[in-house]
Amino acid sequence: MPDNKPEWKDENSQEGFASSYIKGKEVISDNDSRPGKFKKKQEKPADLEELKEGILAGNRASLAKAITLCESNASRHFETSQKLLQSILPFTGNSLRIGISGVPGAGKSTFIEALGMFLCEKGMNVAVLAVDPSSSVNGGSILGDKTRMEELSRNKRAFIRPSPSGGTLGGVHRKTRETMLMCEAAGFDVILVETVGVGQSETIVRDMVDFFMLLVLTGAGDELQGMKKGILELVDAIIVNKADGDNKKAAQRTKMEYSRILHFLQPATKGWEAKACTCSSLNGEGIDSIWEMAEQFAGDAKKTGVFFERRRMQSKQWLYALINDNLHDLFYRDEGVKNLLPVIENQVMSGSKTIAGGVQEIFHVFFEGNMHKK
Repeated sequence: MPDNKPEWKDENSQEGFASSYIKGKEVISDNDSRPGKFKKKQEKPADLEELKEGILAGNRASLAKAITLCESNASRHFETSQKLLQSILPFTGNSLRIGISGVPGAGKSTFIEALGMFLCEKGMNVAVLAVDPSSSVNGGSILGDKTRMEELSRNKRAFIRPSPSGGTLGGVHRKTRETMLMCEAAGFDVILVETVGVGQSETIVRDMVDFFMLLVLTGAGDELQGMKKGILELVDAIIVNKADGDNKKAAQRTKMEYSRILHFLQPATKGWEAKACTCSSLNGEGIDSIWEMAEQFAGDAKKTGVFFERRRMQSKQWLYALINDNLHDLFYRDEGVKNLLPVIENQVMSGSKTIAGGVQEIFHVFFEGNMHKK
């Protein structure tokens, strides 16, 4: 190896160098078509029939691949995913969909793992759709729910799918509904949807599940002051978690507080009075009672027809939600809007144009541009 020295070497210095350099290899540009140049492997189109057969057979790899296809924002994947969903539609609708929300620190992941393990031991297949909040800075998510539910993730009867919220209100990814259908077609008996937190935007969760639970902690006196009435009117059950050890008596008091309040609120589901109960996710105490309550709810709601009417209304709400999403995307992708919006922004911020006037001008450009496209 030649003892090459850096060009900035001081010729008068008698000190040696601990290292030397070797001339690097020539970099091949992306436009180079010479033999041996690395090229990105072309994406193989998804085999819809193969995916469908894999999903219906309960193959986890096929299910995961199909969900990834549905979650993709690439336009080339949209048509393929919709064809797949259409083909599996007759095999959906047989699961009990349960939404689980709660204040930060309420122990949602621990509770879901305890409930999931209980159901798996009863011979049921459980899918967990755990939604992680996306960063408002870079859009990234930690997706740590699978690591928090370590025991459940190893169970052969369980399937955990962490997904980024993508900034959607309520922390529910906009593809969660489609993921739910995929899991139902794969034969899962219960689907648990974990949301990010509590707020009025949790109506999005209510609009996609059958049974909605809210996890709370002890100390209801302070919590009830800050708890929005809206969220309490959405729930079918309130679960006071961490009812163990020295906290057990306090949990019972909190349960009574919520029971009194729920008695005076209009129930979220016709014919069902929301209930409050306690549980310990650590020792499993109360988990069986919670499941019995969910089963009773499903049985009663199916007898009265409320269960199926809610499913029909949810499909209608999903339709309008997708229309709104598509209109939003169409508007902001419009070239005229993209060119004019920064100009209007500066005029509004500088005070030279009213906000209403700016909006009217943007919509005028949008409608004019789309009229000419026809």
